[in-house]
Amino acid sequence: MTQSRRSLPPLNALRAFEASGRRLSFRAAADELGVTQGAVAQQVRALEEHLGIALFQRHPRGLLLTVSGAAYLVDVTRAFDTLADATGRLLQRPDTVTISVTPTVAAKLLIPRLGDLQAALPEVELRTVATEALSDFERDQVDIAVRLTRPPFAPDLEAQLLFRQDLVAVASPRLLGDRMLPLSLEQLRALPLLHDTQGHWASFLKTSGKLPGAVFNQTTLALDAAMAGQGVAMACKAFVAADLAAGSLVQVAEAGAMGPDFYLLRKRSTPARASVEAVWEWCQHRLLLPPELGSQTV
Repeated sequence: MTQSRRSLPPLNALRAFEASGRRLSFRAAADELGVTQGAVAQQVRALEEHLGIALFQRHPRGLLLTVSGAAYLVDVTRAFDTLADATGRLLQRPDTVTISVTPTVAAKLLIPRLGDLQAALPEVELRTVATEALSDFERDQVDIAVRLTRPPFAPDLEAQLLFRQDLVAVASPRLLGDRMLPLSLEQLRALPLLHDTQGHWASFLKTSGKLPGAVFNQTTLALDAAMAGQGVAMACKAFVAADLAAGSLVQVAEAGAMGPDFYLLRKRSTPARASVEAVWEWCQHRLLLPPELGSQTV
């Protein structure tokens, strides 16, 4: 049966035994561990008392391992080697930073720019969590979050405005045909409308009634449907800037700013990890740049 970890010998006693067993000398073990010879001898004696087993035969000219001591040394040395290997692998891993973003921020802003982030911060391994749910920084082990929110913020949070929620209505050129832009409210009502959970169409069209059209639980899905020519979607202009530039979507109307806005959030900590600070700065200055220009920016 496996022995309870609570009854394991003290780590310092095991270190003293392992070094003494390899060197067959308390003095040499003391030099290796940076302590006195008396301290090593005392730790080994305490270990023998703890185990109730003699590990060494002590002679004027040095130490000899008992049969039990020799067998124990093999296992203890293997255990210390395992700890050393595990520590080495841990230290060789890239510094991981976890960022929690909404699915639309992930799909439209972050993923297209991951190459730039890797080029700018090669020592950082970014872990992305895409969710609409609010993150608990401690429970979810999140370092940075991007959320649609508004002040005031909790005292233990640091917040930085990332971009305003400036809304535009967009559609595929195939859907529009030869219609003149921008479209009027009447023209928009005549087209298939694509809805997300934000529900901005009712406010923009100044109606309280239920509007027809397909409903999606994520803005990015509504935008995919718009690019497929299935209707008109409304989204933050930051999310469609690349698609507008590429011509896969066309702006058909502008709704303007509708709060709340998108903020960078993190727990206040002193000092912040250098890797978290680097990703925080990168998000502020590069997340909205065109992907092909981001890596050229210093």
